[in-house]
Amino acid sequence: MQEINGVSYLTKQIWTDATWLRFLSLNELGFFLMLIAGVLVLTFVLAYGTFVVWAERKVAGHVQDRLGPMRVGWHGWLQTLADGIKLMMKEDIYPTLADKPLFVLAPPIVFLSAFVGYAVVPFSQNAQMADLDIGVLYIMATASLGVIGLIMAGWASNSKWPLYGAMRSAALTVAYGIPLGLSIIPVLMVAGSLSMQDLVQSQNGGILHWNFFRCWPFMPLAFIIFFISNLAETNRVPFDIAEAESELVGGYHTEYSGVSFSVFFLAEYAAMYLACAVTTTLFLGGYLPPDLSGIPLILSLALLGIFLFWRFKTFHDRSQVSEAIFCAILVAAITLLWGVWPYFFWFLAKTGVLLYLMLHLRWTLPRLRIDQMMYMCWKVLTPVAFINILGTGLWWMWITGIPKNWWPY
Repeated sequence: MQEINGVSYLTKQIWTDATWLRFLSLNELGFFLMLIAGVLVLTFVLAYGTFVVWAERKVAGHVQDRLGPMRVGWHGWLQTLADGIKLMMKEDIYPTLADKPLFVLAPPIVFLSAFVGYAVVPFSQNAQMADLDIGVLYIMATASLGVIGLIMAGWASNSKWPLYGAMRSAALTVAYGIPLGLSIIPVLMVAGSLSMQDLVQSQNGGILHWNFFRCWPFMPLAFIIFFISNLAETNRVPFDIAEAESELVGGYHTEYSGVSFSVFFLAEYAAMYLACAVTTTLFLGGYLPPDLSGIPLILSLALLGIFLFWRFKTFHDRSQVSEAIFCAILVAAITLLWGVWPYFFWFLAKTGVLLYLMLHLRWTLPRLRIDQMMYMCWKVLTPVAFINILGTGLWWMWITGIPKNWWPY
């Protein structure tokens, strides 16, 4: 396997090839490249967050048999931008008895806990900020820092409602971190590495080599536990009791307004995409294409042709010329991305499917009570995760064979 080390690897290559940059030291060049990579990832997160807020409204509208945003921009696609401008123009109000330093620091800490996890996400074979040997542990460690921000927000508000919401959210996040971590162990047992790039490369060879399709039924069960735990970790339905309006008047962010209020939601959407990206890397082959000797390509082209025929017929019947033009441009852009950067295209496609599933579940499932959530965590998911680890170990020993000196006595 080719040695890839993210920005560090790129820095060494540029330092070797571009002699005109020798006025900078290797560390200085690495710092500037890391800064540029961080800005690109932040831009991606902000653009993605803007799109997903609009997409969630449209998904909610179609699930509820309505249109969703339609007035600000084509099909309301500028509505999120308008809401962002409105929030930036609103005044930040601080409670009189609040602990102001902690109150101000809480939203950035919650956002950073999700944002720094993108440093080890392999968007493509070479599009990764850092390929750490302990990439999986790094993501789990940084994601857990968000609990500190939630408790800070509830405590610093000096109000009972935010404090109750923060305690519930912290209890939920800490509890579901147990089955979340246990569900990763089967993948690590099979791959034999904690590096995100190694986890992707261990699934090379086509769709049947993805972890989701290996070690049945243990790997699919690990995928289900991991996905459910991520729903709880990101406060998504049916696990959004921590910020449910009817129960807690908004939860830990009740006293926040303006930009500080919007940062919490940006952090939630950033954590959602990070969860989908990690799920794709662990179970769905990461950025690797689903190669089955040309069958997916032929099937994709056939489905694309059927979709375009159906949509353009619908556009013609309704005289929706602008929608037909937009759809054609979108299909052309996706096809171009597929041809120019196929790894990045497949990574976005897989994470997009998981993200849509998260959005759809919010408007499909009823909200659970806090006791039901804890019951599912401690008495259902955690025991099943332990049994799943045992089953994966036995399966792996059956496939690879038992070592001769496995008994130490």
